[in-house]
Amino acid sequence: MFKFIVKRLLLSVVIFFFAMFLIYTLIYNLPTSYVENTARELAAASAKMGGKTYKQWLEQLNEQYGMNKGVVGGYFSRLSNAVRGNFGDSWKWNNKCTDKFSACIWNSFFLGLVSFIFEIIIAIPLGVLAARKQYSVTDYTITCVSLIGISLPTFFVITILKLVFAVRLQWFDISGMHSRSYIAENATAWTTFLDLAKHFVLPALALIFVSIGGLMRYTRTNMLEVLNADYIRTARAKGLPESKVIGYHAFRNTLIPVVTILGGSLPGLFSGALVTETLFALDGIGYASYYSMTGGDIPFTMFYLSLMSVLTLLGNLISDILYAVVDPRVRVN
Repeated sequence: MFKFIVKRLLLSVVIFFFAMFLIYTLIYNLPTSYVENTARELAAASAKMGGKTYKQWLEQLNEQYGMNKGVVGGYFSRLSNAVRGNFGDSWKWNNKCTDKFSACIWNSFFLGLVSFIFEIIIAIPLGVLAARKQYSVTDYTITCVSLIGISLPTFFVITILKLVFAVRLQWFDISGMHSRSYIAENATAWTTFLDLAKHFVLPALALIFVSIGGLMRYTRTNMLEVLNADYIRTARAKGLPESKVIGYHAFRNTLIPVVTILGGSLPGLFSGALVTETLFALDGIGYASYYSMTGGDIPFTMFYLSLMSVLTLLGNLISDILYAVVDPRVRVN
């Protein structure tokens, strides 16, 4: 197992190197350029005073931000700095990338954690229930709900939630992280927490609804394969209680493919929900990354996508290790 982990880590380094080079190339060639926009603003501001022209500002800013080194030179320059722990300053947010990340990551983490927990609590039991009651009304209902969750785009689900709970019922605010009546100076830690939690309800509901469908279908499909296996029929023929047949023999073998889904969900706890956070105006990492990308903020975008690449590779490694945990028959030679 140790040799397997070391081999996978070394392979992950190679994959990470080429993945980040591809990402940097795409960002470098985006039509939105922070440097060009800034050069236009500075040229317009200094035009009345006979200052530098747009071309002069552009050359100065390209040299200042290292954009005059080309794609390969610029990538290796940023890679060498990142290896030393220097991820640079965000052009969009005017502070260090790590500081901006630290300021908003916890909002995304707690939102993703709550959604992830409820996704497991809701989707896996319902998937098992649908498999146990195949072709019943329960099975058709769960399947219908899961297909709706898979099919509907996130922005549509968010729009419906806002219309029903924020506009019609007026139980929640449409967006933001604090109520209009919230005053920070007069608020206690408890009231601040409750006000913040209230604004996370709709985003969490949106993430749960669009996430449970795939996991429910995946659990149901794998559970049906296991229930039709010979050893399940043997267990029933021996007179074992149905609860033990399902909970012990069938469910443990269903966990093997499900672990792949759960391991791949690790990046979601730290990557934020870009669409959800942006539409609800939540100050999370997804919200910050969206405006960084649209604003041509290469340092923060590279930092964000680098972290997501590392977490994705780590999630895949954890999934492989967990195979041996949930199924003792799985071993690495």
